[in-house]
Amino acid sequence: MSTAEPVRKGLRGFFQRLTSTQAELEAEELREDLGRHGATPIASCGERQRSCVAGTLRTVTLRPRGGAPALEAELYDGSDVIDLVWLGRRKIVGIEPGRVVRAEGLVSVQDGRKVMFNPRYELRPAGGQ
Repeated sequence: MSTAEPVRKGLRGFFQRLTSTQAELEAEELREDLGRHGATPIASCGERQRSCVAGTLRTVTLRPRGGAPALEAELYDGSDVIDLVWLGRRKIVGIEPGRVVRAEGLVSVQDGRKVMFNPRYELRPAGGQ
């Protein structure tokens, strides 16, 4: 009977994938990539904790902070989102929606959202390698 159990799990996994939405499938794929990037799930990152996160940039906007330019990007890893903010920057080549990024820095919380200011970052190839 132990040989039938993996088949059942396989079928259950197959039907689960079959009934999942595209967004759910993409989130699962992003979560699976975290280990390959050596990253912590954003949902597990605590305030005032140095973390390494990886995921896909959803949005990139120029939003002034205190009269100075600030480039803000929302990073999604399948578990949660974090805002990456580069103070004093209007543009960074390669920081664009859809790009896979690995970022390191101190996590803080502002207005209920996780934020990382001036993170060290690494642009990853489109395939997430």
